Amino acid sequence: MTTLPYDPARLHACAQEIIANTRELSALGWTPATSSNFSMRLDDRHAAITVSGRDKGKLCEADIMVVDFDGHAVATEHRPSAETLLHTQLYKRDPDIGCVLHTHSLVQTLSSRLYGGATHIRFEDYELIKAFRGQSTHATQMDVPILPNNQHIPTLAAQVDVLLDNAPLWGYLINGHGMYAWGSDMAEARRHLEAFEFLLACELQMRTLHR
Repeated sequence: MTTLPYDPARLHACAQEIIANTRELSALGWTPATSSNFSMRLDDRHAAITVSGRDKGKLCEADIMVVDFDGHAVATEHRPSAETLLHTQLYKRDPDIGCVLHTHSLVQTLSSRLYGGATHIRFEDYELIKAFRGQSTHATQMDVPILPNNQHIPTLAAQVDVLLDNAPLWGYLINGHGMYAWGSDMAEARRHLEAFEFLLACELQMRTLHR
């Protein structure tokens, strides 16, 4: 009998949590055309992540696989998302990160296109800034980086590493693509993702109103 290098009970629990939350995000229209990917830390060497190309609104447990922190599939023939390294680099860097969510909402994608030339979007004096861990006041500024899209994921990962070396972050945008957000667990990652979505929507609406 083959011994798995991870705890199957932990994988089952993570899979159920990923499935439930992913279906909710899909219902919001944030995962169009099988896009997006979602993961949770299993232990100090492995993560559970969605299998590539699956409809995120119809996931089952077989659609969740295991990868190591170098992004390689573990004990499965399934293929992980091409962007797996953007998840696992976060787990490798910070043992406190327990969940990474990547979505493609209309608001996120439009924001990345409109503000991509500035390389970031700045949130200032919004009450909802306090939704992010470590933020205790609205009277502050918060920049969300926007990276140029790149099909070579190791290059993107290297750019993310530079961002993380320079400042604490809870998420970033990829131009014409979508958003990555993370937290210590699913609840915190969801809170951060939803706060980003609301604040981006505010900035888009303000842009329209100020024309």
